[in-house]
Order: sequence, then C-alpha cells, then structure tokens
Amino acid sequence: MKKNLLIIILSIGFLFTATALSAQKVESNEALKYKIDNYLKDGVSNGFSGSILIVKEDRIILNEGYGMADKENNIPYTPQTVATIGSVTKQFTATAILKLVESNKLKTTDPISRFFKDIPDDKRDITIHQLLSHTAGLIDVIGEGDFDDIPRKKFFKAVFASDLLHQPGSKYAYSNAGYSILARIIELTSGQDYERFLYENLFKPAGMMETGYFIPKWKDESIAKGYVYGFINVGSMIQRYQRMGKITWTLKGNGGIHSTPGDMYKWYKALQSNQIISKSSFEKLSTRYIKENEAGTSYYGYGWAIYESDRKTKIISHNGGNGIYFHDFIWMPEEDALILLFTNMGSKEGEVAWTIEKMLFDETYVAPPIKKNLHLLVIDFIRNNSLKEAGKLIDKIKDQYLSTVSHPDVLNGLGYDLMELSDNNIGWALEIFKLNVELFPENGNNWDSLGEGYLLNGQRELSLESYKKALELAPDSNCNWCENSSKAVEKISKMK
Repeated sequence: MKKNLLIIILSIGFLFTATALSAQKVESNEALKYKIDNYLKDGVSNGFSGSILIVKEDRIILNEGYGMADKENNIPYTPQTVATIGSVTKQFTATAILKLVESNKLKTTDPISRFFKDIPDDKRDITIHQLLSHTAGLIDVIGEGDFDDIPRKKFFKAVFASDLLHQPGSKYAYSNAGYSILARIIELTSGQDYERFLYENLFKPAGMMETGYFIPKWKDESIAKGYVYGFINVGSMIQRYQRMGKITWTLKGNGGIHSTPGDMYKWYKALQSNQIISKSSFEKLSTRYIKENEAGTSYYGYGWAIYESDRKTKIISHNGGNGIYFHDFIWMPEEDALILLFTNMGSKEGEVAWTIEKMLFDETYVAPPIKKNLHLLVIDFIRNNSLKEAGKLIDKIKDQYLSTVSHPDVLNGLGYDLMELSDNNIGWALEIFKLNVELFPENGNNWDSLGEGYLLNGQRELSLESYKKALELAPDSNCNWCENSSKAVEKISKMK
C-alpha cells in the first residue's frame, strides 16, 4: 500500500509540474503574441500592410493581417489574402525535381544536354544539381523583367548563348534563368505543364488549394493589390497574368507563384512530415552546397538558403519580391519555429520577419519601430509642408535613413520619381539631388542630375556649374550620362 501510495503521490506531482509548465508556456506565448502584434499594429501607421503567421513548438502564436490589401476599396489584409511569394517559388521547383528523381525519371547528375538539343559545348555538361544550387555559372536574368513575353525557343536560345560567369560547379551565382531551365526540364520529363505538375504532385497532396499561377479560382477581392512605394496602386500580378494569358519564361519556375499564409503553413507541415518527398530527399533539399558569400555565413541548398542563427541553430529560408510585393519564409527546424511574412508595400518590409525572429528567441530584445519607406516619408512630408521646410526633411533623412541611401542610385531615383509625380515637385527634387551630391561628391551622374534639377528650376548658372563638374568626373568608358551633360553645357552656354 505504501509503495502504491508513493507512486500515486509522485504521479500527482508530475501532473502538477506538467500542468504548471504548460500554463507557463501558454502565458509566455500570449505575452509574445501581444508584443509582436503591437509591433506590427504600430507599423501600420508607417505604411506596413501584410500578414504574418508565426509558429513555435507546434503552436500557432500569431496569424493575423494588418493594414490594407486594397486601399481604394477599403479591403483589409487578412490571413486569407492572396499574394505572390516571389522567388520562394524556387523551392517548389526544386521539390518537383526531387519528386521526379524519386520516380526514377531523372537524376540530379544528369547534364542538361539530355533534355535540350544544340547546347553549346561550354554548357553541355551543366548538371541539374548545378542548376538547383546556383553553381552552373549562368547569368541571372534574360529579358526585361517578369512580363517580357519572350517565345520559349528564343528564350532558351538566349540563355544557352550567353557567356558563362564561371566554370560550372566552381562558384555560386544566383540565376533565375537557371530555374526557368529546371521548370522546362520538369515539363519535358513529366509531359505536363509546370504549374499542372506542381498542382498534382505537390499542392493537391498537401491540401494547398490557394496556391499557383492560374489553377486556383481566386475571387478578385481576395487578391492583394500592389502599391509602389506604398501609395501607387499598380493592381495585382494575377491580373497581368490573366491579360497575357500565360506565365512568361522570364518568370516560370523562378518566381511569381501566389499563395496564402494558410497554404504555406500546409506546405511547411507537408515537408516536415515527409508527406511530399522522402526524408532523404528533404535532406538533399536543405543541405548546404556552397558558400553564398565571402563571410561564409549563408549557404544555398536546392531552392533554399541555409543559414546558421546567432544561436548556432539551423535556419532554412528564402525570400522573394519584386519591389512591390514581398514574402519571407523562415524555418528553424531545430527550434520548431516558423515565420511567414507577406506584404504588398515593398520589399523593405522584409526586415520585419528577421526582427520578429529576434523577438521569438530573446525576451529582452527591443524591436526598432517599422519605419516608413523613404518614398512614403518624402511624399507625406511634401503634402504637409512647404518647400521652406526642406531642411527638416533633409535632416530627417540624414538622421534616420542613411543606411537606406547607401547607394547613389537611391536618392537619384527618388528625385526623378518626384518630378514625374508632379511639376510642382521640382524644388523638392532639387533638394534631394543636392543631398545626393553631398553624400556622393565623386559620382558624376549625381552632378548631371543636379544640373538638370537646377535647369528645370530656372537656375542656369548653377546648372552649368553642375554639368561641368559632372564632365570632370566622367569615367573613361561606359558613361551613359556624359552625352547629356555635354549637350546641356553647350545649350546653356548659348543661352547667355
């Protein structure tokens, strides 16, 4: 009896301990949810909109939408909102390839000459493995963007005719074109269209009915509109696909698939449980193959970037965006954690996901507020202030956005964007050009832009000085603005 009583007492003790620990975990998760939720809500006032799904230790901590998916129609961003995942598409392509490997349809050691005719000698032996790991030496992009409708034969002819960046297999060089080749290999091997193969073999088995290019029948109101700089509505990518009636080869296989947080969570669960591909295939998918940078802090697998956290744990991740939409997929398998971020307000918001990663594992971490993107900051300032207050705007940029404007093209582009938005913005654009010259005084193109700003503002003498300075700093070759400066100097000189 005493022995049985002791067992009962110990069992009750273990039960109380387990219950207490469970209660503590729930309390901790609620505190974390509250902290992250407030961080994102505060960010909405500075232009953030999108959705976030966070999982930790097999519990969904947060699954919410923030801001607007469609400002004009007052449609909020929700966990059900559809948006592009950008280059995260690549891990679907990689998984599809491994699915074909499992079916003995191909091998990762197969050369591309098995699938394509008339391959130049320097590319005949490029392997599927090298395409998957971005070590084939191929250029990144063919064409003029995602919607450049290059016919298939012409596209691949251009890819194979391009110069190699390095000997295949020797180095890493990110290549969207390489993943378009993989998409075509999937079609040639399976006899199915790329999207149809993904739907039948990946999405449908995982229960992902909201993922694809064309196959899902989304309602228009469920698709996020895209906002350049957070305020210029450019519609959705789906609408452009539908108008074209196709997915271009500049995009197929390397980007552009649309999904929702719920579907991407289903995908995560399917990979985690080896529902789609075997454990050994997943290990190939998530193995480091080559250093991504000289610091050696990040690596690429098959369609995934493989990192080590500051906690020395593995991170399987990828992001994707086009400057308008952005998606981040951050998976920490050893810590059983996942972060899925979608936004329709520009790629800068990608920093949000990594800020949340810090919040997940460091209770003392204080997240910096989500800042307005630079364009939105400037536009809001212009709307609410006169040009006499330009100094305050410049000071704010210097104080808070120097890391954002670390390349001369950023402010140069901003200045021209302001002038395109309105003729009344010439004075403001001039102030931006002045700042750019101050930050990058040895950049001749900056002086050329400043000269144009002065000329449009009626300040001919200052314009002439700026154009002459631009020519003094002109490079010996590849000067795409020198002719403009020379003609401007000649034109202004005749005005005197």
